[in-house]
Amino acid sequence: MTNEEMLRGEDAVLRDYLTHFRKTFERICDGLDAEQLARRSVPPSTLSLLGLVRHLAAVEYSWWRRVMDRHLELPKMWGKDEHRDADFDGAVADDAVVAEAWAAWRAEVAYAEEFQATHAMDVLGQHDDGDIEMREVVVHLIEEYARHCGHADLLRECIDGRTGA
Repeated sequence: MTNEEMLRGEDAVLRDYLTHFRKTFERICDGLDAEQLARRSVPPSTLSLLGLVRHLAAVEYSWWRRVMDRHLELPKMWGKDEHRDADFDGAVADDAVVAEAWAAWRAEVAYAEEFQATHAMDVLGQHDDGDIEMREVVVHLIEEYARHCGHADLLRECIDGRTGA
């Protein structure tokens, strides 16, 4: 790596890390069927790979559409207002549920990438606690994905023994 490549700036570095973890998460889930994705491999936890897909779609939706694009009036995804664990409880072994979850996740990632491409890191979103800079959201999402990639890797290992994405 040259010095020029290393000095890409905060925006590029943060985007690259977020992209890396999004792709890592997707690779961890690759090749599994609906039953495997919905499997709760670590009882009594409700955690499943499909639940994580739904959860990360909801996280992307909330941070980018509701907070950064300042549409707090939008309802939360998957009925989270009524039931805190709806992301995971609704993650059932059904091909339609799997397709819906991946479609939602991909749509929200695309929305996020478009938002980031058209706004500076210091743009302000509106959070319940006040304004928040996009850089804070991106760093939070890097942390969120990194943590959940660790969960996903362990869940995947319990399903079929595969490790490392």
